[in-house]
Amino acid sequence: MKRRTIANTAALLIAAVVAFPLYWMALSAIKPEAEIQSTEPRPWTFSPTLDNFRRVFTVDGLGGYFVNSLLVAGAVVLLSMLLSFLAAVALTRFRFKGRTVLLVMLLIAQMVPIEALTIPLFFLMRSVGSVAPAFGLNELGSLVLVHLAFSLPLAIWMLRGFVAAVPEELAEAATLDGAGRARFVWQVLFPLVAPGLVAVSVLSFIHAWNDFLFAKTFIISATENQTLPMAILVFFTPEGNDWGAIMAGSTLMTIPVLLFFVLVQRHLISGLAGAVKG
Repeated sequence: MKRRTIANTAALLIAAVVAFPLYWMALSAIKPEAEIQSTEPRPWTFSPTLDNFRRVFTVDGLGGYFVNSLLVAGAVVLLSMLLSFLAAVALTRFRFKGRTVLLVMLLIAQMVPIEALTIPLFFLMRSVGSVAPAFGLNELGSLVLVHLAFSLPLAIWMLRGFVAAVPEELAEAATLDGAGRARFVWQVLFPLVAPGLVAVSVLSFIHAWNDFLFAKTFIISATENQTLPMAILVFFTPEGNDWGAIMAGSTLMTIPVLLFFVLVQRHLISGLAGAVKG
C-alpha cells in the first residue's frame, strides 16, 4: 500500500511538471500585457482578458490557414494508416528477400534528425514539382509527402507488433471458411489491429498539425497555402514580440489536438476491449 501511494504521488508530480507549460501558455493567453511584461511573473491573474485572442482572430487569412492545416493533417492521417497497415501486413505475414534489411532501414530512418534532411528535401521537392506540380514547392502536397515520409517508418514498426500478435490460426480458420487473403486482411485482421491504427493516427496528426519547419521551408511565396503555425509569425516583429497573442494563438492550435485525442481515445478503448474479447 505504501509503495502504491509513493507511485501515485510520483505520477502526480510528473503529470504536474508536464502540464505546467500548457497551464502557463493558457494563463499567458488571458493575461493583460502589463502582467506578461512584468518582471515579477505570477502563476495567476485577477484581470483576465480576451484581447490577445481578438488580435489573433484579426490575422488575415486565418480561416484559410486553419483549413490548410486540417487538409494536410487529415491526408497524412488517412494515408499513413492505410500504407502503414499494408506494409506491416507484408512485413509480418510474408517472407521475401531483403525483408530484414528493410526492417533495419525503418529503424535507421528514425535516427536521422529532421533538421539534417530539410535542405535535401527542399531540393527534392523542387525536382518533384517539375514532374508533379501538385507535390512541388508552394503546394500542400509537398507537406503531405514529407510528413508521410517521417510518419511511416514509426507507424509501420508499431503496427508490425499488432499484426504479429494476431494468431496464424485465425488466417487458417478464415481460409477453411472460404475467405480469401484480401477478405481476411480487411474483415478480420484490420479490426483487430484497430488500436494500433488509432495510435498511428494520433502520432501522425500531432506531427503534421504542429509542423512549422517544413511549412516555413516548402511554402515560400504561396500565402494561400500556408498552414496555421505560420499565422503566429505575424506577432514576431523587430520592434518586439506580442507574447500575449503568441500564447493565445498557441492555445487555439492546441485545442484541435486535444479534441482529436479525446475523440480517438474512446475508439482506442473500445478497440482494445473488442480485441480482447475476440
